[in-house]
Amino acid sequence: MLYQIISYVLETAVAVLAGACLLRAYMQACRAPFSNPIGEMVFALTNGLVLPLRKIFGSSAGWGGFDWPSVLAAYLIELAQYVLLWALAGGFGPLGEMPGLAFFALGRLALSGLTGLVMFYVILSWLNPASQAYGLLSRLCEPLLSPVRRVLPLVGSLDLSPLVVFVLLNIAAMLWASLQNAM
Repeated sequence: MLYQIISYVLETAVAVLAGACLLRAYMQACRAPFSNPIGEMVFALTNGLVLPLRKIFGSSAGWGGFDWPSVLAAYLIELAQYVLLWALAGGFGPLGEMPGLAFFALGRLALSGLTGLVMFYVILSWLNPASQAYGLLSRLCEPLLSPVRRVLPLVGSLDLSPLVVFVLLNIAAMLWASLQNAM
């Protein structure tokens, strides 16, 4: 019972920290502004992890101009979670599987995060499209939605592209889980 509680608390903390690192990388890739409450929160949560990695591996303008130190920070957080849980369980099972488990967990987290962004985007578009958060979500969701919008016409005045992206992200999550199980 204690192991389950520790595992749950650790998983929640890791999801928040690693998710913030991935969001930081994605916001920079989308050139979304960080001068808003969400961007400030992301910086506050991740600076302690990302900035030391930038000193070691260089600035964010790495391969492809993507913020790889933020992605690496998210991966290391996931890896630390699996190693800690392995140690708490008494070291049962092969330690060599931990990097692969962390990789698949990072992929799951990224797909879940994108799904959540699309869901919040849709909800805010109904409730308060004039809000600052909606502008940020619109900027983050546009790279996902625009390819679908080019192919899928409006149904009346209804944009179904968020629904299609939501379904595609869930299919991708199923395929990712299947790939993990095959490994």
